[in-house]
This record gives sequence, C-alpha cells and structure tokens, in this order.
Amino acid sequence: MQVDGQRFLADLHKLRSFGASGVGKGVVRPAYSEADMEARTWLKGRMEEAGLRVETDAMGNLFGLAEGPSLLLGSHSDSQPEGGWLDGALGVIAALEVARCADMPISVISFQDEEGRFGVTTGSAVWSGQLDLEAADLLLDHNGVALAEARRVVNPTGEVDPAQFTGFIEMHIEQGPVLDTTGERVGVVSDIVGIRDMKITFEGQQNHAGTTPMHLRRDAFQAVSEFNHALAERFKNVVTPATVWTIGHLSLHPNASSIVPGKAVFSMQWRDGDADRLVRMEQIIRALAQEIAQARGMEVSFGPMLGLEPVHMDARLRRALETSAESLASGAWRVMPSGALHDATNVSRLMPVAMLFVPSIGGISHAFEEDTDEEHLVLGLEVLAGAVAALHG
Repeated sequence: MQVDGQRFLADLHKLRSFGASGVGKGVVRPAYSEADMEARTWLKGRMEEAGLRVETDAMGNLFGLAEGPSLLLGSHSDSQPEGGWLDGALGVIAALEVARCADMPISVISFQDEEGRFGVTTGSAVWSGQLDLEAADLLLDHNGVALAEARRVVNPTGEVDPAQFTGFIEMHIEQGPVLDTTGERVGVVSDIVGIRDMKITFEGQQNHAGTTPMHLRRDAFQAVSEFNHALAERFKNVVTPATVWTIGHLSLHPNASSIVPGKAVFSMQWRDGDADRLVRMEQIIRALAQEIAQARGMEVSFGPMLGLEPVHMDARLRRALETSAESLASGAWRVMPSGALHDATNVSRLMPVAMLFVPSIGGISHAFEEDTDEEHLVLGLEVLAGAVAALHG
C-alpha cells in the first residue's frame, strides 16, 4: 500500500486551521463549537472524495463508510479548550489516507466529544452502548450547558450499526514522554488504563472574610485543600508508581475575594490499569471526603460516577502493528501501555481494538505546545498502512 505522506500532512494542517489558536500550532475546537462543526463539514467532504458514504449519528459522530464489512480506523477531531493540533486529529487523518489507498474496505470515524466537555469520551460511549443517549443529554458542561442543547447543531443522517466492522485501530500521539525520551519512534499499545471521574461538593457556610474568626469558619475551600493534601497519604499503600489522580477543575461560591466560600465543587479523577485498585481508590476518596466534612461541620455530596474499565488490545490486530513496526522501525519501537483514555476503550465493547502511538515532543499534550516531528507522523502512517495491508493479506 503506497500512502501519500505529503497529502496526509497537508490534510492535517488543513484540519488545524479550524479553530487555530494563533499560538503556535494550537487549536481551540471543543465539541459542538462553531470550529468543530466547520471541521466536520470539511471532513465530510474529504470522506466523500475518498469514495466513502458519510453518515452522522445523533451524537455527531462522523462516519465515512466503505461498502460491506470493513475495518474501522480513526479517532476524534474535537479538542480541549486549549488543545494541540494532533490529539485525535492525527488518527482521523491517518485513517482517511489509508482508506484512500487500501485495496480492502476501510471505514473512517471521527468520534464526537472525546475530550469530555460533557463527560468521558461521550460520543463513543453513546455509540457503544456504554451510555444511554437520554442520560447523556442531561450531562452539563462547566458552564451549565446541557448536552441536549449543545447537540442541536448536529444534522443527523442516520445511526451506524457496529456489526459491519471487523475491528478498530486508533492511531494517536503518545501524549507522554516515553517515546520522546528513549528516542523510539513508534509505540504499539498493550492496554489502556481504566478511569474514574466524579464531582465532589463541600457545602459549609458563606460568611464575611474580615469578621469571621478562623476557628469558626466553615470554609469550603479549606476542606478541598485538606482533602487534596491528605489524599496522597491515604493512597500510599494502595497505588503504584503508574497510578495517577487529579483535581483538575474547582468552582467556588460565591467566588469573591472578601467572602469565605460556602461551597466548593471540584472534579476528582483517577486512573490505573487494575480495576480492583480503582474501586479501592474510590472507597478511600469517599471516606476521606466524608471524614473532612464531618470534622468541619459541613455537608459533602458526590456526583455521578463516570468511567471506563481497563482494556487489553486484541492480539491479532496488535500483532499486525508489531510486525509492521519491526519492518519499518526496527529497534526503534516498543510495546507500551496507554495512560491516557481513548475512544478505543468504548469501542472494545463492540469489536477487537488496537492502538498505535507516535512520539510527543517533550511529552506535552492538551496544550498549544503539543507537537510531533512530521517525519515521525509519516512513519506512523506507514506503520498503520502496513498493518492494514497485512490484515488483508
């Protein structure tokens, strides 16, 4: 299979123009934004030019479909609020280029809201049956906008039956430092970690910042601060060096400099490759939050638990990627886990899945500085194409 590296790079740069941040190669293309929908309209045209039949489902997942049973390739094209040009986009454009050149049926997917404006990999979660659409419609973003309202910009043409696909391969940047640090150029993923994500709310007492003595305050932010400080110690004998957890979003009420905050809502996310460890971490998180609330005379509540289980890659698809990597990058590739979450996790409920990584310069992602050497991007495309050709053979 002879893929066209320059055409592939040109398409990648064109996709970057939708929502270009003006800072380096960064993009601002959140799910359902004007830039996101413009990008999907452009992608639709490119899929049609490649001879694919295009369908958009109710969530806004964009499919370029080959005739008959086919291998599905792709990723997502939405971005973080401040995102890089390759996260997700790489997998979609690589899939499009392979579909143009393959002598076997290849379908292409750009999933919607992988970046979690409304949850965790929302588009693929709904398509895979992990999340019911009616339940998803009730999800709110950080500005209080409901998914049901946001997806009104979608013009659905029909639902897509996953039974027509024989498997799914997702190409992606690593989003971490391993390949860049070792000088290796390709990573074949062994498994994807599991994730848990929920909101926690501490409710204390709003009061005057100048006249309320420190020992009488029921300060919701101080509860969050104590929780964050104590969590690592509580986790000490449970977690491994590969386990991660993050408080990434915090909202204080009324969020004023002269008022003791009476309410704090924050995100709590944790990831690990072991499902039992994820459960144990949840137990610790809930117990610690309740303990702090009780000690400080506050109320604590927990939002819905969102998350996905750890997933192992399919042996046959992975073997094809490994064989292609050895052929094209002998001695410069490795098998590795994915610490980031991907749509492949949801798709694994429906069919065999595999993933391919290329390096991230400096290990940076979810930032305007995200980048990968174009030589490595093209090599990744060629490894993907080689694996697809081998699967057909």
